Amino acid sequence: MRSRPTGPGSLAADLVSAFKLRIGVVITASAMGGIAISPGPLPEAHRTALLALAVFLASAASGAFNQLWERGLDARMRRTAHRPFVAGRLRAGPSWYLSILALLIAGGGLAAAAANPWAAGYTLAGALTYALVYTVWLKPRTWLNIVVGGLAGSFAVLAGAAAVDPGLAPEPVLLAFVLFLWTPPHFWALAMATKDDYARCGVPMLPVVMGDAVSAKIVFAHALALSAIALLPALFSMGAVYLLAAATGGAWFSWKCWILVREPTKRNAIRAFLASLSQLSLLLAGAVLDRMLSELG
Repeated sequence: MRSRPTGPGSLAADLVSAFKLRIGVVITASAMGGIAISPGPLPEAHRTALLALAVFLASAASGAFNQLWERGLDARMRRTAHRPFVAGRLRAGPSWYLSILALLIAGGGLAAAAANPWAAGYTLAGALTYALVYTVWLKPRTWLNIVVGGLAGSFAVLAGAAAVDPGLAPEPVLLAFVLFLWTPPHFWALAMATKDDYARCGVPMLPVVMGDAVSAKIVFAHALALSAIALLPALFSMGAVYLLAAATGGAWFSWKCWILVREPTKRNAIRAFLASLSQLSLLLAGAVLDRMLSELG
C-alpha cells in the first residue's frame, strides 16, 4: 500500500490526508450533536464512544474511496496535486479497495452493536452517499453534486439521534436539515476560491457554472436559511446555551456571506468558508453543552 519509505510523521500525515480524517472529525461531531439534541435517555458512555468510532470509521472509508477514485482529477488540480495517492507516497491498488470495504463493514457493524440497526443504516447511508452518489455519480455531471452530497452530514446526525430514539424527534430532524443546508455553502465558498482549478478540469461546480456573483448570492441565501432553521430546536427541548450558540454562529456566517455578496473575491470566499466551520462548531458544541447542563441540572 506504500510506494516508498517515508518517516513515521510523513506516513501519519499521508494517512490523515488519504482517509480525510479532518472531515471524519466533523462527521463524528455531527453524530454526537444528533445524540445531544435528541430528547430521551442518553446511551451509556461506552455505547456513545463506540458509535462515535463507528461513524468515524465509515467516514474514513468513504474519504479514502474519494481520494482513490479521484486521484486522476486531483493530479490536475493545484490544490490537490500533492495528495498521497497522486504524489505516489501511497500506492493505489486492490488492497486499498479491500481495506476500505472492510473499514466500511466494521463501521456499520460497530454502529449496530453500539446502538441499533437504524443507527447502522444511517451510518452506512452517509458513507455511501459521499463515496458513490457524490464522488462517482454527481460530481462530474452537475453543479447540484454537493447539494446531494450534503446528505452525508445529515445521515450522521440521524445516526446519533437513532441511538437515543429510532423514532426521531423534531430536534434532530431539524439539525439534520441544517447540516443538509450547511454543506453546499461551506463547499461552494471554497470552490469560489479554487474556481480556476475546477474550470480547467471541467468539474461543474456552482461558481464555474454560474459565476462568482450569482454563487455568492446563493451561498448567502443558504446561510440565512440554515441559520434560521438552526434556532428552531429551541422551540422544543433545547435551552439558552444552544440558542446562544446557534444565533452567534449563524449571525457570523451570514455576515461573512453578505460581505462575499458585496465583494465576491477569493479572499472573502475563504473567509466565508472559515466562518462556516465556526458556525457548525458553535452549533454542535452548543448542543452538547446544553444537553450536559440539562443532565446535571
